[in-house]
Amino acid sequence: MKKAFRKYHRILAIIIALPIILTVLTGMLTTIVKEWPINTEISSRLLLKIHTGEIFHLQAIYPILNGLGMIGLLVTGLSMSGLFDRRKKPTSKA
Repeated sequence: MKKAFRKYHRILAIIIALPIILTVLTGMLTTIVKEWPINTEISSRLLLKIHTGEIFHLQAIYPILNGLGMIGLLVTGLSMSGLFDRRKKPTSKA
């Protein structure tokens, strides 16, 4: 079972990496451009359009796809971690 989850986790990570990185970086850059007194010549409006997927005309489903991808990574990652294994601990007889 763990082998199957590793396979799905690897595939999902490759697919979801670019949108998540794009969302994180544009979110950070938007804050920097708006709040810090640094002249970057980058429009915060453009960054927000990229951040929300509006620039790709995906604003309705982009956050949902990002969220589902992250939930999938969490589920497969946690299942591989062994935190939820139902193995009995060996009892020691003294």
